[in-house]
Amino acid sequence: MKPGDVTRAEVCVVACAEAWRGDGAILASPMGLIPTLGARLAQLTFAPDLLLSDGEAYLLAPGDPGRQPSPGDPSRVVEGWLPYRSVFTMVAAGRRHVMMGAAQIDPLGNQNISCIGDWGRPRAQLLGVRGAPGNTINHPTSYWVPRHSRRVFVERADMVSGIGYDRAAAIDGRGAGFHELRVVVTNLAVLDFQTPEHTMRLRSVHPGVAVSDVVAATGFPLALPGEVPVTRRPAAEELDLIRCRLDPAGRRERELG
Repeated sequence: MKPGDVTRAEVCVVACAEAWRGDGAILASPMGLIPTLGARLAQLTFAPDLLLSDGEAYLLAPGDPGRQPSPGDPSRVVEGWLPYRSVFTMVAAGRRHVMMGAAQIDPLGNQNISCIGDWGRPRAQLLGVRGAPGNTINHPTSYWVPRHSRRVFVERADMVSGIGYDRAAAIDGRGAGFHELRVVVTNLAVLDFQTPEHTMRLRSVHPGVAVSDVVAATGFPLALPGEVPVTRRPAAEELDLIRCRLDPAGRRERELG
């Protein structure tokens, strides 16, 4: 691959990084390799105040982001202590922005990671609701979908794990005040909910992807701006960080299949 070539996975890393732009000193909680690379890239470039944990008890400085260092690793630079129980305090205070996955997501952002099919007799059992309800009612939430398809983007989620804008508004008028779905990043595009009705909107298409490709891969009508921009490519500095420091083994390419 020539230095000037940019892969789809690298565009996705930058798109995920952009989700945390302007957040300040909050806990970034990426789930998945490409979101993790995005959060670390953001911390190393335009969002130095972001907090990133090792998933256990420590906050890690961006000293050597080439891998997730383990306890005892000399490259591990610890800048703070954050035991798991303290994460719930940050969740309740709104000092966190998580990027989760979604087995299904509907036009208003209701997310399903629990089961596919009827609740009484599901066709597939997934993770369960996990922390999705608390995440979506307490602090900003984004989603990462590595394979954009009609199986994921559905008219109605079989079960709601993370709540969308309709359910947030229905919680005695209080839920909407603490509810924000920032972006949905996929292998094809970036989507958001910046419409008067908070229905899903096509924000940008990745280089080489047509608007019609995204529309065809989505199981409901998307809000479309008059002109859909192209997702930005990584800058030279970002590309160097991704390839040489964050993911020199190129694992990001395998996440898109």
